[in-house]
Amino acid sequence: MTEDAVQRPDRAPTHPGAALEDILLDLDTPKAEIARMAGISRQHLYDLLACRKPVSPEIAVRLGKLLGGGGGPWIRMQAAYDLWQAERNVDTSAIPTIRAA
Repeated sequence: MTEDAVQRPDRAPTHPGAALEDILLDLDTPKAEIARMAGISRQHLYDLLACRKPVSPEIAVRLGKLLGGGGGPWIRMQAAYDLWQAERNVDTSAIPTIRAA
């Protein structure tokens, strides 16, 4: 397995907006048209592409239909990104770890 294939713990997972930007670069379709076809506003699309908004389950379903492959990959990518951020930003030092008997 190559180093690129293994997630480095010091590097955040890719935000789905960045992945979407890469996909859109390969398409010969204006972003305004992509937004229209997906049923979202242009501003929402631009916010996704700038990684300012998360991919909600509703947006994941829309992207999955538009680009194929279903919404699962989009929502999993968002969950991985969110979890990585939370693990670094949420203070859990006062929370004990309990174990079942």
